[in-house]
Amino acid sequence: MTRSADCRTRILASLAALAAACVGAGAGAEEVPLPGPVVEGPVSKLPSGESVGVSEPLWELGIGVAGFRFDDYRGSDHTNNYLLPLPFFVYRGPLLRADRDGARAILFSGQRVVVDVSLGASVPTKSKDEGARSGMPDLAGTFEIGPNVVVELWQASDRRLKVDLRMPVREAITLERSPRAIGLTFSPNLNLDISGLPGKGNLGFLAGPLFGDQRYHQYFYSVAPEFATAGRPAYTAPGGYAGWRATTAFSRRFGNAWFGAFVRYDNLHGAVFAPSPLVRKETTFTAGFGISWIFATSSQRVLTDD
Repeated sequence: MTRSADCRTRILASLAALAAACVGAGAGAEEVPLPGPVVEGPVSKLPSGESVGVSEPLWELGIGVAGFRFDDYRGSDHTNNYLLPLPFFVYRGPLLRADRDGARAILFSGQRVVVDVSLGASVPTKSKDEGARSGMPDLAGTFEIGPNVVVELWQASDRRLKVDLRMPVREAITLERSPRAIGLTFSPNLNLDISGLPGKGNLGFLAGPLFGDQRYHQYFYSVAPEFATAGRPAYTAPGGYAGWRATTAFSRRFGNAWFGAFVRYDNLHGAVFAPSPLVRKETTFTAGFGISWIFATSSQRVLTDD
């Protein structure tokens, strides 16, 4: 495989991972937080307190388009815009689900605690002739996966408002010809979901600190001695605190059409790798949107408490 072909493969693989991560992801999704399809109708309760679910199709399938605006990496002063096809898939199974809270596998489900699989992704970075990484190797996109413990802290009686504590731990793996593990991330956060808005809309807010081990931070922020210059000294990034992040996301269903959008704010003030010469700014905004048309639904229906 040629270098240019390998680069195209890494870019397509990264964008595919981004598309997969954003389908059905709510405001709690970490890397690509497009909110997912709206499940219509609140859950009512019997006098005994037992929940009565809403009947929904087991699965829904659609296609659309998504646009994203991302920095090359957190702290980079270079921004890329992406426009890509957006596959839309909802599955409301007992163990595997792709819905308003994201695409995930349910490992454990209790009354107030759920353990599922958390996913994330980052885009590839091509070192420019001018810029912080000039002359350094390109960065492959990454795919992140790991367990996520979700603790329900509070829920309104009509189930339209809910506050969760989410604690995902993920291993990052490069998307390239020879994939390799590059370290662990931990991003505990508080998540507020507001459902049942006028027009069958959903709104989500998420905020919390970020942490990464030394291997992870070195991948993005270290400068090896052979790439040091007069304006870019050698640097070894440590593990630890990586700043904080806040995200707001909105989604709405219009019959067979679905729309979602998000805005994310990153703050690197106080991050352990902030002294890196590759960090050019400490604050940044990221945004994205998605539009899909649902063209197929399952005849089998299931009860859901979304």
